[in-house]
Amino acid sequence: MSSALTLTVHDRIARITLTRPEVRNAFNDEVIQQLKATFASVGARDDVRAVVLAAEGPAFCAGADLNWMRRMADYTRAENLADAGELAAMLRTIYECPKPTIARVQGDVYAGGTGLVAACDVVVSLETAAYCLSEVRLGLIPATISPYVIRAMGARAAHRYFLTAERFSAAEAQRIGFVHELAATTEELDVKVDGFVKAFLAASPNALRACKRLVQDVAEREIGAALIASTVEGIADIRATDEGREGVQSFLQKRKPSWLA
Repeated sequence: MSSALTLTVHDRIARITLTRPEVRNAFNDEVIQQLKATFASVGARDDVRAVVLAAEGPAFCAGADLNWMRRMADYTRAENLADAGELAAMLRTIYECPKPTIARVQGDVYAGGTGLVAACDVVVSLETAAYCLSEVRLGLIPATISPYVIRAMGARAAHRYFLTAERFSAAEAQRIGFVHELAATTEELDVKVDGFVKAFLAASPNALRACKRLVQDVAEREIGAALIASTVEGIADIRATDEGREGVQSFLQKRKPSWLA
């Protein structure tokens, strides 16, 4: 298995970087497994006090890899359930990482990529980055990522951006609470990320861990087994519908879906 990411640990900071810029850092089943394993590993390390999730190239993460989507197009419902379950497990591993996590967003974030961002505790974004929850254009829904994205942007914003699939700016992402800080340049981006890192290093590790758990326990509905199972079933079911299959096939074949014909 080729590595889709790099991990460095220096001065108590783990930096996980997506390294597939040629496919806009889109993920597939292998990338999902690597992210899950890497976050689980750094979360358990005594020499790590904070984690930065970053990416190379012009995009942070474009969602699902096209080749993976081609394989998914022929999946049975059982295969879709298993596949979506792995994505759900990866997102939960990031969300529940006992160390504070920062998403360093240097480029566009689409579809499932918004789940990676939403699962992190703090988000710093370049002003030029664009965001989009594009699933409905493919006849799909952002089910598996929804617990994290809705919690990050709020239900009212989710009603709009889930249903319209419109692109929105980093400034709008900040306005709705999805992004915490904006940066005009990559240099400023790193300065702001480092500012959060310093704040985390100045705090008690046990208190930080407890504060993360506090927010997760208190905020709205628990992201537990029942909720995750329902989102896994939601994406598996819609992938198997005629419109779900047509939406993915039309995207892969670079043509309009039947509902636009």
